[in-house]
Amino acid sequence: MKNKKNRLIMRAVVLAVLAAAIVFTIYTSWAKEKYEVLQVGDIAPDFALIDLDGESHQLSKYKGQGVFLNFWGTWCAPCKKEMPAMGLQYQVYKDQGVQILAVNIAESDLKVRAFAEQYGMVFPTLIDTSKSVMQTYNVKPLPTTLLINPDGKIVKIITGEMSENDIKGYMEQIKP
Repeated sequence: MKNKKNRLIMRAVVLAVLAAAIVFTIYTSWAKEKYEVLQVGDIAPDFALIDLDGESHQLSKYKGQGVFLNFWGTWCAPCKKEMPAMGLQYQVYKDQGVQILAVNIAESDLKVRAFAEQYGMVFPTLIDTSKSVMQTYNVKPLPTTLLINPDGKIVKIITGEMSENDIKGYMEQIKP
């Protein structure tokens, strides 16, 4: 009797896991179709987000400048490694018409502020609280960086960690 009960419970658990997997698969395929995948050559979709100082940053206001659009998280090890290098290159390129917009994915203001101070983030640090910009840009792994030229076109999409030399080269590519 006990054996039958155990088998019944086991079958119910397996069935529940399978049902959850099916529901998850259906949902993710539906969600993927909801957002068009951006590609090199596309115009970067406009957005507006607030930085840690309460200032609004709208992508379209940067037309005429190169934009290094970086999506990151405080828990992301590669993000921690590349932030200081991004800061150094920002100091070199900001007066040459290249901006960095660092978009954090829905973390608390307190966490993002502490991270920004720890890693010396001197460029605009924005928080995508609703993940709407992340979804619009189809950002999957963090970090993801999009290089946007002065005309507002995406010229490169980089996923994963970048070295300081990589960052310097990318900033050269989008310099007006």
